[in-house]
Amino acid sequence: MPTQPIQDYLKAIYELHQEEGRVATTALARRMDVSAPSATSMIKKLAELGLVRHEPYQGVALEPSGERVALEMIRHHRLVEQFLAEVLGVPWDEVHDEAERWEHVLSEDVEDRIDEVLGFPTSDPHGSPIPGRDGSIVRPETVPLAEVEPGHRALVAEVSDRDGEVLRYLGRIGLVPGAEVTVLSAEPFDGPLTLAVSGGQQVLDRELARELQMAEVRAA
Repeated sequence: MPTQPIQDYLKAIYELHQEEGRVATTALARRMDVSAPSATSMIKKLAELGLVRHEPYQGVALEPSGERVALEMIRHHRLVEQFLAEVLGVPWDEVHDEAERWEHVLSEDVEDRIDEVLGFPTSDPHGSPIPGRDGSIVRPETVPLAEVEPGHRALVAEVSDRDGEVLRYLGRIGLVPGAEVTVLSAEPFDGPLTLAVSGGQQVLDRELARELQMAEVRAA
C-alpha cells in the first residue's frame, strides 16, 4: 500500500482534475500547502512509480494505478464522513478533518461494515458521490450556482467540504444538499447573487456561489 503522503498527493491530483481539468504543479503545491519544488519532487517520484504522468507545461494526470489509489482514499473519506454525521451526529462542518485521519487507516473489512451499516450510501453529508467498492463513481450532471441564470431554480447537489467556516455559514442560511434555490437576481461584473432559499432571501458572494454544485436547473 502506498505511503500516506503518496495517497494524499494522488487524492489531491484527482480532486484538482475534477475541479479544474488540467492539474498544474503550482495548483497542486497550493492544495498540499508545500513549495513548488517540493511538489515537483513528489511528482517525479510518483511518475517513477508509474502512478502519474507529467509533461512539462501540460500538467499532471493520474495513471490507472494512481487513480485506483485516489478513489480508494476518497471512498474511505466520504464513507467516514457519512458515518460520523449519520451515526455519531458530528456536524457536517467538522467531519472533514476527522475523515482525513481515518481514511489512511481504515481496513477493507471495517470499510465494508460501515458501508453496510449506513445502507450503502451513494453520497456523503456534503452531497459528494461515494465511489463504489470497485472504484466506479457516478457523478450527476451539475453546474455551479454562480452560473445559474436569474429566474431559474435548482437543487443543491454538492457543497465543497474544505472550509468548515463556510459550511457553517451555508448550513445556517439553508444552502445544504437537497435544498431548492431560486436565483432572483445577479449583479453585473461578477457581483453577488440574490437567492430565495428556505422561505427567505439571501445575498451570496459570486465566489462563494462557485462552491455549490446545482442539479435539476429549470425555469422558476
